[in-house]
Amino acid sequence: MGSASLLLLLICGIAFAGGGILLSKALAKTSQNLQKGLTYECGIPTIGTTWIQFNVGYYLFALIFLVFDVELVFMYPWAVVVKEVGMPAFIEIVVFMFILFMGFLYAWRKGALKWI
Repeated sequence: MGSASLLLLLICGIAFAGGGILLSKALAKTSQNLQKGLTYECGIPTIGTTWIQFNVGYYLFALIFLVFDVELVFMYPWAVVVKEVGMPAFIEIVVFMFILFMGFLYAWRKGALKWI
């Protein structure tokens, strides 16, 4: 795959995404009214202010979940080819797991794993 085909792929991807956005803007029926800007929560009218501050701990918990979820995505291809590659693959995955474990220890020591 040369650089020309990579450039063509990039141009086609941008044209496909941009074309979809432009087509939806051209064909979609739009209207501006007050109800479009209101907060919707399960069909129940909101009481009080809808601008509240969420605890950052929930976001930290979600980010830690994503880190370990992505770890599993990288572990599957490694497990498929580990016999073919041999010892270098084993050393690389040990280093990878060590780095992830250090991140886990850091999050644990900072208290990011405590459910609030």
